[in-house]
Amino acid sequence: MHPIQRRFFLVLSAAAFAVLSHQSAVAISENIGDGAKIGPPSAFTPNSQEYFLSADQIAWIRPGLNVTILGVTDLAPGKKPVVEFTITDDLKQPLDRLGATTPGPVSVSFILAKWNPTTRYYVPYTFRTRNGVTNPSADQGGTFTEVAIGRYKYTFGTTLPADMDVAATNTLGAYGSRNMSGILEKNYYAPNVFQELRADGGTPAAVWSAMNTTATCNRCHDPLAEHGGSRRDAKNCMLCHNASISKDATSGETFDGKVLFHKLHRGKDLPSVVGGKPYIAGADYSTVAYPQDIRNCETCHQTTATEASIWYTRPTRAVCGSCHDNINWTTGENHCGGLPQISDLACKNCHGATMNAEFDISVKGAHVIPVKSTQLKGLKATIVSVTNFVPGQKPTATFKVTNGDGTAVNATKLNSFSPILAGPTADYKAYWRESGLATGVFDAATGNTAYTFTNPIPADAVGTWTVSLDAYRNVSLVRGDGTADTSVRECATNPIWYGAIKAGEPVVNRRSVASMALCNRCHDQLALHGGQRLVMEECVICHNPLKDDRNQRPAGNGDPESVDMKRMIHRIHTGEELAQDFTVYGNGQSRHNYNEVRYPGDRRNCSACHTGSTYNLPPGGNLETPTPRDYMSVQGPGTTSCTGCHDSKDHLSHANINTSKIGESCAVCHGPNSEWSVSKSHSR
Repeated sequence: MHPIQRRFFLVLSAAAFAVLSHQSAVAISENIGDGAKIGPPSAFTPNSQEYFLSADQIAWIRPGLNVTILGVTDLAPGKKPVVEFTITDDLKQPLDRLGATTPGPVSVSFILAKWNPTTRYYVPYTFRTRNGVTNPSADQGGTFTEVAIGRYKYTFGTTLPADMDVAATNTLGAYGSRNMSGILEKNYYAPNVFQELRADGGTPAAVWSAMNTTATCNRCHDPLAEHGGSRRDAKNCMLCHNASISKDATSGETFDGKVLFHKLHRGKDLPSVVGGKPYIAGADYSTVAYPQDIRNCETCHQTTATEASIWYTRPTRAVCGSCHDNINWTTGENHCGGLPQISDLACKNCHGATMNAEFDISVKGAHVIPVKSTQLKGLKATIVSVTNFVPGQKPTATFKVTNGDGTAVNATKLNSFSPILAGPTADYKAYWRESGLATGVFDAATGNTAYTFTNPIPADAVGTWTVSLDAYRNVSLVRGDGTADTSVRECATNPIWYGAIKAGEPVVNRRSVASMALCNRCHDQLALHGGQRLVMEECVICHNPLKDDRNQRPAGNGDPESVDMKRMIHRIHTGEELAQDFTVYGNGQSRHNYNEVRYPGDRRNCSACHTGSTYNLPPGGNLETPTPRDYMSVQGPGTTSCTGCHDSKDHLSHANINTSKIGESCAVCHGPNSEWSVSKSHSR
């Protein structure tokens, strides 16, 4: 029996006091059906623990938590507001706040703040004093009254000011958690909810809506869950993280959101951190490495948000100085032209919302990312044909390289034209990357460029082999601020061609395990090795089981490190949670240590990167991976994948015990239908 179910049954037997209403049982049965197991058609996915429970178990647990604000009274000067609300499960059935008649006690908190339309920030009414420091917080000292199971009233402990502006717009925020740690070893957190209201009953004004948290923060954070997990919306954050909040007692850094959130994301690249001063604001964020170009403001301030334009229409010293934290506004040091800036009122005079030219000093212009410049013509590459594709022969690949408008480009005139030959696709063993600049042949009539490889396909080659291409040109971009041109490498998306070595045999494309589209949820435009590797299908050609960094690792730095994709990519993203050192040497003997990587999501969610169910054990027959720097020097494909994250001596010992000269036995316990399947073990 899996621990999830074992723990559930133990608690269930001890919790005979819990009563499931007939109404709830019927509702759940109608929605999820009967049977021994909740299957894929249900509301649950293999990423969730509930997926592996029976319908009866689900009916008793009553998964989920939702808070709904029904109304607010006594929102008036000198009064203590009263909020009426409900708490329900995900099927909208009522939950007992104290956890006496339904599993898991529920904690609900409320924040109340006034909206300042001039500054466009909140001014809180509710505070908490801790260690002698008073800060914005959820209301303290209030009382709950039960109206009915699942329906309650909360009377604030805070008395509103006698001089309260009754015409001002206020935001009431609510969040909650349901403690299920003794049952499922997890808690449920309610989506944060808000209600805008005025004391005089008038129509509330539009309030803070600078970003859509679901579409922005949760692209990486999976999900955003701060302060114990219950604060899950950026709007909730801003109710406390405003000008009323204190500073870090040690560093003096502010917790004001408009500064804090920018600075912590820039992390190690902050000018102050580069200059040697750690960035500490409650925690040390000096090692945070933002996974994309920090100038891409619309990653967070997406165009779908109501206030999508706020990042370029409201420049201030605090906001701009959060990323550019080496500017001295008093002296003008490191500011444009060295000009002092003693007021935010003049910011727009230079840093306007309208970009007249890329890289000018408008807010938008200053944040143009070179590889996204409209000055680039667009470089595209496709593979037209591959001939002489037989063992022992040197194949000829014909490429069509064009500009974005379809006009032909002579590939031999690019800065790089490097065809790649590799195989077999089952697990790459060999590859050659050759330069075609000198020997490629451009045909002006067709607009195609042909290249014959100098390396032949091995005489003993079998299966399906691959042809790809790295191609780029260097482009000078004119800057609108009058400074020197910016040089950028314009790269073509790598084309992929698969071909069977023997005539008549089926072409077997390389298996698709991860998706570049999923990578780009965080990375925006993952483009490694100088920006020229843009598709996953090419990454795995070089990062194969037999590849390591021996050609780049300096003498005296120990054994080579494997760069097999399934090992390397897991270790990179595990980062600071690794038990072992993970340092790889790249081109020019450049040292890359990944032990400080702070993955912003939950690594149990394999689907964040993997497509479908490809996070299960790799298929049989794959190559073993030499790992001379690890506790286990040669690892099978399952061990290589799993110990990419689980790299402790205990985990490697477990893998070693379950590996013999005839292979791994991982699938016995961790196969798709096994007691400790990958899905079950990683379910949340």
